[in-house]
Amino acid sequence: MNFGNRLQGVFFTPKPTFKAIAERPVWVDALIVIIVVYAIFSYLSAPFAYKDTLALYKDNVKLEERMGKERFDNMIKGMENPTTGMILGRNVGMGGGLLVIGFLIASIIILIIGRMSSTEGNFVMVFAALLHANFIDKILGSAVKLVLILTRKSVTQTTTSLALLAPNAELTSPAFIILSQFDFFQLWTFIVLGFGLAAVFKSSVKKGMVISFTFWFLKSLFIVALGFLGSSLAG
Repeated sequence: MNFGNRLQGVFFTPKPTFKAIAERPVWVDALIVIIVVYAIFSYLSAPFAYKDTLALYKDNVKLEERMGKERFDNMIKGMENPTTGMILGRNVGMGGGLLVIGFLIASIIILIIGRMSSTEGNFVMVFAALLHANFIDKILGSAVKLVLILTRKSVTQTTTSLALLAPNAELTSPAFIILSQFDFFQLWTFIVLGFGLAAVFKSSVKKGMVISFTFWFLKSLFIVALGFLGSSLAG
């Protein structure tokens, strides 16, 4: 199955598509496309992300005291005038590296969860299924979010999650942090991943969905915990 067939299959015929991927777990082209799309998204949205972060931190007296005035002023100066090199290095380069590491760690955790109910499948199969499922969020989701960001000229005011129900909530508020985990494209991704994991572990679709959303739940708990910690440190 070539890349084009896999791309459209993930969106429209996930069950037979992931069965083919499980039988021949190709992943290199999927990873390359996701990284390229991520790089484009990060580069184009970075100026708005810096602007939003600057507005959040500029008058944060507690953060200034914690960091020290000189270090704080340097951080603010960098956000006011982000260079192309800074964007490419920090947002695209480092961000892309963390994205790949995240996929690798996620695949290991999903494999461990899957091993609790099946002896079938291996790491490469899980990795390939995870990458292809992320076509939903990392390609379509990123495209939609980028259009919204460029329209609103803000990253923090752009969401495709249930945080839309709390438009006045602060970015660091518990309500926003929790509701943002229920992102439409993320949930769609994990539904599709359920089909992939059913094929990988040779189990029912129901069990595949349980494995997929068990990982989603653990991931969301981790992100919410980090959000609460970041909010506390930022004052």
